[in-house]
This record gives sequence, structure tokens and C-alpha cells, in this order.
Amino acid sequence: MRTLAIGGFLASLVLFAAVEWAARREGSRIPTLGEVCAYVMRYEVGSVPVGRIGLFGFWWWLGWHFLAR
Repeated sequence: MRTLAIGGFLASLVLFAAVEWAARREGSRIPTLGEVCAYVMRYEVGSVPVGRIGLFGFWWWLGWHFLAR
């Protein structure tokens, strides 16, 4: 089971790298990770920065599940 989980994470990293590489090609219409993060960070509902709160929550969840031991 552990090997399957590690394989899944490695496959995700390879897929992420391939999409990022495709996004950085000349004339590509695929947004880079930085562009996606900038778009999410600008999202607001009224005066509440929902995008920033969501991104903070994502990083909190990621750290809680993978770094807290």
C-alpha cells in the first residue's frame, strides 16, 4: 500500500512537471502555476479575500497531512 501511495505521488509530480513545461513553451495558452496562484489570490467576494483564505487553507491542510509527525 505504501508503494502505491509513493507511486501516486511520483506520478503526480511528473504530471505537474509536464504541464508546467507545456505552459512555459512559446505561445502556449496553458497558464503557469504562478499565473494560476495570482488569479486565485485576486478572487474576492465583496471585501472578503476568499482566494487568499482558500490558498492559506490549502497550505495548512498540506502541512498538517504531510509535515506534522
